[in-house]
Amino acid sequence: MNCPKCSMPVSPNARFCGSCGFTIAMEQAPMPPQRAPLPAGQALPPQGHSPQGGAFHFDEDGRGQGRGYTWEVRNQGSFALAIINLQAEQAIHAEAGAMVSMSSNIDLHSEMKGGVFGALKRAVGGESAFVSTFTAKGGPGEVTFAPGSPGDVAGIEMQNQTFMVQGSSYLAGDISLQVETKFGGAKSFFGGEGLFVLQVAGTGLLLVSSFGAIHRKTLRPGEGYVVDTGHLVAWEGHMQYNLRKAARSGFLRSYMSGEGLVAEFAGPGEILIQTRNLAAFAAQLKPYLPTQGG
Repeated sequence: MNCPKCSMPVSPNARFCGSCGFTIAMEQAPMPPQRAPLPAGQALPPQGHSPQGGAFHFDEDGRGQGRGYTWEVRNQGSFALAIINLQAEQAIHAEAGAMVSMSSNIDLHSEMKGGVFGALKRAVGGESAFVSTFTAKGGPGEVTFAPGSPGDVAGIEMQNQTFMVQGSSYLAGDISLQVETKFGGAKSFFGGEGLFVLQVAGTGLLLVSSFGAIHRKTLRPGEGYVVDTGHLVAWEGHMQYNLRKAARSGFLRSYMSGEGLVAEFAGPGEILIQTRNLAAFAAQLKPYLPTQGG
């Protein structure tokens, strides 16, 4: 193709002309066709997997279909937005506070998932005690979700799988998914990393968010790998891990290194890692924020 301004040849996927610097409208590139939503109750067909493979099935074009809805993630990167188009009387679950916008016919219902004890566990783990359900009433409707901090959103098409998800990374999911709060270990509580994690099981769409980009790490059988707990997004439910100090030689050296608790995983399995740490970022900003005495 040629640049609309100077007529010099440019790559089909180029956003700028290398000769004159003209910004090429993205609308010139054809968009992939939108898939039709599946009827409610119909099983999900196999989807296109990421070239990286692994247990986490990411659709290559950032869009897909579920039982009674289609979904798409736009502006992937630092300011991602998840768009869910629901058929009439279909619903989707989301973390309380995740909604950005919705059609006027969307009915919002919030409840304490798992009763009082389940809500208490979620609250102690740093999550909202409530879970929101969005239902399209009287016709199709749209609802959009985004995390509270800058970062990416990934749509994972679960196929009778179980994943562990850091509480702050869960954004939304198919209503058929079973989401339970699980004890993450006493060390995680004393380390300030959160006492509970979410166990998500079943078949359907799972939307997770990250602070920064999402890096995928696949471990071979018997392979060990260490991840700072502040960078964890999700991992396969069967994977064994141990929470410990970053430096094996003692607490002082861990403190001097600037690292807190880490999770040591054992393969086989796949881990999703966020490239930035929200707690570390907040600590960097703290000296520049006004204090009560200032």
